[in-house]
Amino acid sequence: MGNAARKFVDLIRQSTAKWANWDPPIPIPVGAYGRLNNETGELDIEGNIYDPEFQVLLDKVDGQLKLADFLPQIGAVEGDFIVCTMGVRQKDLKIDGEINVAGLAQASIKGEWQFQRGKRGALLIMHNPRQEYVPRGRVLETLYKVPELKDMHIVNSIFKCPAYTIYLSDKSGEKISLALTSDGNASEPSQWWSDTNVSLLRKGHHKDYMFTPLYGLKRKLPLIRRLMRDSPVPDPEGDDFWVDVHVPWDPLDEDGDEDYSLEVRRDFCTRSL
Repeated sequence: MGNAARKFVDLIRQSTAKWANWDPPIPIPVGAYGRLNNETGELDIEGNIYDPEFQVLLDKVDGQLKLADFLPQIGAVEGDFIVCTMGVRQKDLKIDGEINVAGLAQASIKGEWQFQRGKRGALLIMHNPRQEYVPRGRVLETLYKVPELKDMHIVNSIFKCPAYTIYLSDKSGEKISLALTSDGNASEPSQWWSDTNVSLLRKGHHKDYMFTPLYGLKRKLPLIRRLMRDSPVPDPEGDDFWVDVHVPWDPLDEDGDEDYSLEVRRDFCTRSL
């Protein structure tokens, strides 16, 4: 297809308001900043707020905050996280005599996913994820003062997990079966089983938290000075100085290419009102 990575990122963002990593084994660290690549949907990282070089920039605008004292916080381990985009239906996995896979009945994750014919659908599964995030409150408010972060997108949170699966459908109306099985040995990581091996199915497993399938992005809030003191809109505080990032591309067609005809039709309808 045209642009699988960008299409997958776009679909997952519509369902979660988070950004998908098309290649989860490649780490995306908390505090990284850069710009979204319009062609791939990936974040082109240019630096990290926890780099010593960035502390020098911060000291120029704020001589008090030391980021070494506000390292990323690690949240509790969460339950399995499954995202199905619009048009994808999850069903129970039917285990019969034709499927002979050790540990399948006891698998922590198992199911069938039916995709819609003629449309792309995306699936993201994370096993026991946990969040890592920039400490809330003072850090992001202070970072707002750093001019070098203008027009930058900052990774304020990530989801890491020991096992993941991502899949982008091929528009054929296919059905795939997946399970995360274990041989009962606690020292060995669980393994993925699937009844298909298509090119746009990616999965990984490890005993440690090695994968980053999902992350949050923030950008600076454009501040407009209030003209009236009695304005009912309060000044931002803490993390409110940063807002969610919008996609930098036009609406995408089913193959991940920008659908300019859709944008033209939308503009025509707006002018006709």
